[in-house]
Amino acid sequence: MKKLIIIIASLLVAVSAFGQNAKELYNKYSDLKGVSAVYVSPAMFRMIGKLPDMDMEAQNGEKVNLTPIVKNLSGFYLLDIEDATVADKLYAEVRHMIDGKKYELLFEAKDNGEVTRLFTNGNGKTVSSIILTTKDGDEFTFMSLEGNMDREQLENILAESAK
Repeated sequence: MKKLIIIIASLLVAVSAFGQNAKELYNKYSDLKGVSAVYVSPAMFRMIGKLPDMDMEAQNGEKVNLTPIVKNLSGFYLLDIEDATVADKLYAEVRHMIDGKKYELLFEAKDNGEVTRLFTNGNGKTVSSIILTTKDGDEFTFMSLEGNMDREQLENILAESAK
């Protein structure tokens, strides 16, 4: 009986580790020493989404409207860590989260030891999460945008801004 209880408890711990998300990581690390943290709530995104067109200037000088994406966001989480021990722990947890939820790597950039990666998670029609990570020596930055973003709109905005 004890073995059965231990096995069930182990399975519950393993399942909860796979369920980790950006909010849980933010709550775990945001109050630690050496951590800079930013959170933007769903209420703020709803308020921003009610504004008229939010334009961003693309590289070609044309305006790109971000309103359709912003109004569908439900959270923004940013953790910037300079403490090597804490940075390594968060990095390991983020890698586990990305691998466990089948995120897709969109791009990776390496420059003098600094590695930046952009991941998305969703289905064919929507993107539910965008994660940007940057690892530079002992420092690690984690950024997550959460919501239900229309994949086609997001791709169009990215294409327009890259022109």
